[in-house]
Formats: sequence, C-alpha cells, structure tokens
Amino acid sequence: MGSLTRFSVAPLATMTRKLAAVASGRAEPDLVIRGARVLSTYSERILPDREVWVAGGRIAAVKPNGTYQGGSAKLYDARGGIIAPGLVDPHIHIESSMVTACAYAEAALLNGTTTIFCDSHEIGNVMDVAGVEAMLEDARQAPLSIFLTVPSTVPATSPELETAGGDLTAEKIGALFDKWPEALALGEKMDFVQVAMGDERSHAILAAALQRGRPVSGHVYGREFVSAYAASGVTDTHEAIDRGIADDLLEAGIWLFLRGGPPTTPWHSLPLAIKTITELGASHKRIAVCTDDRDADDLLMFGLDWVVREAIANGMSPEQAWAMGSLHGATRFGVENDIGGMGGGRRADLVLLDDAMKPVNTWYGGELVVEDRKITPLLDKELSDRYRYPDAAYKTVKLPEKVKLTPDLPAGKVTVNAIRTELPGITLGHEKITLEPASSWAEHFDRHNLCFVTVVERHGKSQGNVAHGLLSNFNLKRGAVASSVGHDSHNIIIAGRNEEDMQVALKAIADKQGGVCVVVDGKVTAMVELPIAGLLSDKRVTEVAEEVKLLKKEWEAAGCSIPYMGFNLIPLSVIPEIRITDKGLVLVPEMEIVPLVETA
Repeated sequence: MGSLTRFSVAPLATMTRKLAAVASGRAEPDLVIRGARVLSTYSERILPDREVWVAGGRIAAVKPNGTYQGGSAKLYDARGGIIAPGLVDPHIHIESSMVTACAYAEAALLNGTTTIFCDSHEIGNVMDVAGVEAMLEDARQAPLSIFLTVPSTVPATSPELETAGGDLTAEKIGALFDKWPEALALGEKMDFVQVAMGDERSHAILAAALQRGRPVSGHVYGREFVSAYAASGVTDTHEAIDRGIADDLLEAGIWLFLRGGPPTTPWHSLPLAIKTITELGASHKRIAVCTDDRDADDLLMFGLDWVVREAIANGMSPEQAWAMGSLHGATRFGVENDIGGMGGGRRADLVLLDDAMKPVNTWYGGELVVEDRKITPLLDKELSDRYRYPDAAYKTVKLPEKVKLTPDLPAGKVTVNAIRTELPGITLGHEKITLEPASSWAEHFDRHNLCFVTVVERHGKSQGNVAHGLLSNFNLKRGAVASSVGHDSHNIIIAGRNEEDMQVALKAIADKQGGVCVVVDGKVTAMVELPIAGLLSDKRVTEVAEEVKLLKKEWEAAGCSIPYMGFNLIPLSVIPEIRITDKGLVLVPEMEIVPLVETA
C-alpha cells in the first residue's frame, strides 16, 4: 500500500487531545497556511485575512491571519488566494475514465477533488463480487478518499434480456456492506420501472441497504415514476434532466445531484435542472453537483471544479456552488464531520483557488500534492506504485472461434426495426423502415442512412450469443467502430458497414482483452486498450488521455454522429425506446424482444 492514502490520516477519535492542544496554542501545528481568504461552506461566506492550522493531517483551527507567531510549523503563504475544502463528488463511475482508482486520483487531485463516491457496477457486471472487491482494494491504495456505493442493478435487467458476467443478488450486496466499511450506500437503482412495479428482486436489494441503515441512490426517467420510486426508499438521483422532474424529486425527499457533463456529451443536464432553484425558487440545501461519467481526456479538462463553475455560470454564487460541490455531497452520505468543510477536526483536504475559482494547489490530508496546477514529486511517486488487479481481471473476453457479425440480406420487401441515434445520445428512437429488394446491404445503407450494429456476448456464459441490428442516422461513412464497454453488461458492441472491418475490430478487442477502437480498410486506426476486465487501462491517466484524444479524432473522421461514450450506451436496456443486447432488440419500457426483420 502507498504511503499516502485515505488511511494516512488517523481517525478523529484518536486525535482530539492533540488537535485541542494545537487549537488552543499549547502545541505546535505541523502546517500553517497563512494570508488566505477562507471559503466557508457552513455560512457560505468568503472570510478575509485568515490562516489555517493543520496537525496530523487534520484542521486544528482557522484563525485570524497573523495569529501564529512562529515556532516549528511549516509555513505556506497563500498570497491572498481562496482556501476551500476539497471537492466531494457524490456520484461517479471510475470505469468510465478507463483507468484504475489509483490512476484516477491524479486527475481528481489536479481538479481539487479529494473525495469520490464511486459506483463500480461496470466491473461488477463483468466480474461479480470479485470485480467490486478488486476495485475496493485498488481504492484503498489510492492517494484519494474513495467510498463505494454498492452496485445495485447487476445485471441491469434480467437474464432473459441480456447476458452479464455478474449477478449481484441481495445476499451478495448485504455481504459487501458487512465486509467493507467504506461501502456507505446502495448504488444507483437503475431498474426504476421494476422498482415502481414492485419487482421482488429489486425490492430485496433495496431492503439489504435499508435494513442496514444505508441510503439508496437512484436513477430515474419520467415524472410518473417519482412517487413510487421515493416510496421505495430511494433518496438521491443524478438523472434530473429538467426543472420539472428536478422539482418533483426535491418535493419527494430525494437529493438532487446536478450532473455536469462536457457539452459535447449526453451528460450535461445541470443547466436545465438547476432551474428548480433559479426559476422555481427551490432551496439548494439538498442539492449537490456531480460528474457521473468522464473519460480520461474529459476527466482532466472537465473535473468537478468545472461543474462548480458551471453552477456559478447558471446562477449560483461562488460560495453556494462550492458548498454544493463539497459539503452537500458529504452531508448526503453522513460524512460531513470529516470532510466538506473547514471546521476544526476535519481532514485537511484543502484547495487553493484563484479568483476564477480554478484550483491552483491541493492538499490531501495536509500533504501538498498539487502546486501551481502540477502534481508534486510526492504525488508522482505515489502514482508510480499502483495496485495490480488479479490475473483473472486480465482474462475476461471469452469469445467463440467464429462469429457471424452481419445479418443475411433479406430476399424480398421487408420491414426492419432500426435503432435511431440522435444527439445527445442517451435515448434512442425506434424506427420502422421498409426495405425494398436490393442486391446488397450497401444499397439499403445509402438509401436509408443505415449501418450494422452487432452485440457479441463476451463473458463465455452463453453459446456464443450474437445479436444483429441496424443503426439509423449514425452516419458511419466507412469501416467499423467497436467497444468492450457496452453498458451495462459490457458485452462487445460493433457498428460497421461490412463484415470484414467488423471482424478486424472484434479481433483487436479479443487480442487485447478489451478496448475501444476504430477500423478503416482492414486496419485499426485508433485504439484505447482496456485489458483490465475489458474496462480499464493499466496506464497513467495522462497516457490514456492522449490515447482517447486520438480515438475521438478518428471516431469523428469515421462520421459517427454520437460520441463513443454515447455509443457505449446503445446496449443499455433500461433507457427508452429501443436497445440491442446479446439477446436481440429490446423495447423499453415494455421490456420485450422484437425481431430485426418483419414481413412488410
């Protein structure tokens, strides 16, 4: 285990006498950050001319500037900058960044984020409990405070609709809560239709958390589901897409996590949802901000600090927005006495901000890990010694020898059930298209702006399930694109214009045991290799970010109308209107499988 982890700072219960002695001037602090303005998340004010006394990795006191008169403490001059508590991200998926927890820490700390609550349901979908526990071991060795919201919906639907690698039952979830103290909540309950309809398995999983006094995180679309969802014990969600449902959720007693996603992705719902405050007059006291999903490139560019600034741009004061990014998330999960503010006894997870609310320095447990927007030698050393996942995690892509990736050309006039993609890419349209007789699929593609889409089961749990479909409006001009990150069962999804390029893409993923790639004329032009569970790279976040930049460039050059993270959602069979899994085309919310081809 690295020397700088969540456990480097002793529990407050063991430190109260020391901290009291420092705060009262009877003992020396380890560190004094002087000449600062302090952003109080408690009173939502910026207090001028302050200094922060730190001892044992915790805040002993915040005093008027100049109170400390010298001694053995290390001094740091903030030069009038703003000192604020480290940011707390209440809902993220580490796997979306395509790096390990240890690697994730680098980008988080650069962005002033010192605590995250991760839902590891992606690796749970691939490796069951073993995957979740491997990520928890990874998290314990990271220079970042990482808590778990236990995956609640693995698989996302049922074995009748998709094949997942994992099956997290209520019993397994209860055992995770009992074994891992950092498992503080139940992760997002994605099957909101089943919850509202009283599905027995879904409610047994809810009970596993509620019986242990753990809060339940949510994921819900549709105002008609809010009441039943709240009545089932769900008390937060990050999926409010506009002010109407945001208002309903607040009044139902559900915390809002306003999701800020880069505007180029499907995840930027903050500007509309925040209008429950700015236009409908709601209080922000039960509203936090979160990132949810970030690839490695976007993680560096659009961290939680960026989401805080988006909240400011959309009407919140800087003090309110920073509280929404720190104290509120901590309060929601009951850890506000340890993080999220700058009261005595709290962890010295601190951020030095400039006047534009951009992080300049980050202290983690009183240790300077980012200075002048660059990682320090201390952090660089910690990041160079990362956790290695078990060997089984590197062997999760299990395919049959031969897989047919394209459907047979229809002989006569037929109707097909196509999947229509549209920006931002979360919901997908169900389009019925009549195909006249043609000599090749290329004729249909040119006439109707179609391409193939295929899902291949990769967990070795079926007899080589393969499902064929057609994408409408995806605008793929050439070759193929593919990913082993097909949410949420994480089977392989491939879109292409011909069998040959699609086979090259599938082989590339199989050879590397996971990845996202673009293929043109039989050659892989860009690929992010993901050998850990087919989800994660074992490289540093900066290296993966460069690979992602090239992938995005080639993805756009291929003509794809939605980003690759939106493409990864095409198999996610809990979002309307139509999806494709290894079992076939699934209508949502009917949860029915329909054929690709029907008689005209």
